[in-house]
Amino acid sequence: MTYQEVVEEIQGKRRFGTLAGARISRRMLRMLGEPQQGMKLIHIAGTNGKGSVSAFLCEILKAAGIKTGMFTSPHLVEFEERIRVNGRMIGQESVRRIGEALLSMDVSVQPTMFDYAFAMALLYFKEQQCEAAVIETGLGGRLDSTNAVETPAVSVITTIGYDHVEVLGNTLEEIAAEKAGILKEGTAFVTESQAPEALQVLLKAAERAGVSSCDLTDCGAIYDRRMENGEQHYSFGRYEDLSMRMLGLHQYENAAAAILAAERFFEKTDTGRSEEEIAAAIRRGIHDAVWPGRMEIIRDDPFFLVDGAHNGCGVTALRDSLAALFPGEKFHFLMGVMADKDYEAMVEL
Repeated sequence: MTYQEVVEEIQGKRRFGTLAGARISRRMLRMLGEPQQGMKLIHIAGTNGKGSVSAFLCEILKAAGIKTGMFTSPHLVEFEERIRVNGRMIGQESVRRIGEALLSMDVSVQPTMFDYAFAMALLYFKEQQCEAAVIETGLGGRLDSTNAVETPAVSVITTIGYDHVEVLGNTLEEIAAEKAGILKEGTAFVTESQAPEALQVLLKAAERAGVSSCDLTDCGAIYDRRMENGEQHYSFGRYEDLSMRMLGLHQYENAAAAILAAERFFEKTDTGRSEEEIAAAIRRGIHDAVWPGRMEIIRDDPFFLVDGAHNGCGVTALRDSLAALFPGEKFHFLMGVMADKDYEAMVEL
């Protein structure tokens, strides 16, 4: 098969499989010899901010000299964006070779595109001898394909809002319960700020699961925020005058969650890095992280910015960030929204 044939066949698979994604992936990973074993894992769920937190974490681990794989979704332009090692996308030949092998497997169930992509990512990370992997859920958490892995070193749940309600539930409590399904005994748990009803569900789930520690990002510990030379500067806890290229008020908390998760990761894994080395890696990683399509300025003259906000929480964050970072400016908006979203409310925002 050619690269294009492999990608088209994988992307043409059904959206939902004949079993829950976690059960299909568990079966596939057993058949593949458990390629994820030996890697230190960070698992990320939530409604908004998963990709940004993943990008921050990968850059931090990379800056610490840890070879790190990253699995995210969806892709914006090319399929290869979903699978990266130290920030570099998987090559088309590797997609063709691994994809063809996966498509030839008989797993006696019907995997989805996401199941194939996740299995491909873990096989590629193993080939590349990754020491760590940052894995982002696709939908929910409890039944998500990525939840087939064993206990991660750290589990992160970003801000929870209303999205995919037809699958996850109509209330924040129901949605939070699905996201909390990634929590396993022994993992360190980091959560961004949540609505009270969602936070209560997460904390009870963490207690039942027997997580090793629980950290809640304290937005009050983020101070001295300012914009200088196209970058956001701020301090968080003991880290003074951090800078980051990713724009948006919401990125302050995403970066804070990544910092807490990185600290827990280094505490729980024997990497041999000193406190000074870890602090330096955190500072460099927060600055170096980029995430295309998230308040990304394509050009300055004329000003053109793109953002992937696709639900009410995301649009609110975009609106507030534009008002704060570009006070007094007026914008023309070009907007494309899937028909199953509450697009009228998004336009109103």
